[in-house]
Amino acid sequence: MTEPASPPSEPDATGGGPVDEPVVPSQPGPPPPPPPQAAYPPQGGYPPPGFPPPGPTIPPPGYASSDDKTWALLSHFGGAAGMFIGGGTLGWVVPLIIMLARGEQSPTVRAHAVAALNFQLLWSIIAAVGYITLCIVIGFVIVPVAWLMGVIFGIIAGVRANDGQLFRYPASIQMIK
Repeated sequence: MTEPASPPSEPDATGGGPVDEPVVPSQPGPPPPPPPQAAYPPQGGYPPPGFPPPGPTIPPPGYASSDDKTWALLSHFGGAAGMFIGGGTLGWVVPLIIMLARGEQSPTVRAHAVAALNFQLLWSIIAAVGYITLCIVIGFVIVPVAWLMGVIFGIIAGVRANDGQLFRYPASIQMIK
């Protein structure tokens, strides 16, 4: 039989309301059932408990197959490799090829290829503009310097030749012997 719960007896140590003592049944109930034992993996077998069984892996959410994952990775890594090998201007080539070759077969591959293509195309254009600007700036510097070197040292060499001396031009290489 069970005892009736006793009324609250005394306040708690913090000065708050009374403390209720937990009610403990007089007769214990049946013991809780043991945790279910899995048939696989066997104890001491392969793989150890907590690891998935061997077999084909399930692709992550968003990939229809492992081929899609491979092509998605190639579109991004191929863009990076194209930028590295192509001097900053060929990063768009691999994502474009993947988009054209596999984009119609898999919307996931197409999404990755389009994202890589847009990014790499933008930065390839920026790099190309940088190269053109660099050539123009260098051209604006080199052409006047070359003109001045030719004029100034040509006049100096002519004056020396008038005095009967051979002038050795600075910053010159001997191409004709």
